[in-house]
Amino acid sequence: MSEPGVFSPGDRVRTYRHDPPHHTRLPRYARGKLGVVVEPEGRAPLADVRAQGRDDAPVEMIYAVRFAARELWGEGGHDVVLDLSESYLEPFEEADADVR
Repeated sequence: MSEPGVFSPGDRVRTYRHDPPHHTRLPRYARGKLGVVVEPEGRAPLADVRAQGRDDAPVEMIYAVRFAARELWGEGGHDVVLDLSESYLEPFEEADADVR
């Protein structure tokens, strides 16, 4: 049995704001945004490293993360679910709520 990931369903998370000089599977519109983990989806090699043609990609947990459309684009009454690698996420702390 594989080891569990860092996050659990219902955990509030914020995506990292990094803008790497290479391919990333973290969409620009979702960087620095608040979401909620829906469920872990299993482990996979980090696509960012694999896209560079490297064979040393770390294997990370992938999470389905739900975002309010309003959080992503400033409008919309629906939710969007993205599959994101663990390294794109950080725990959301209430103290961070006003810091963007």
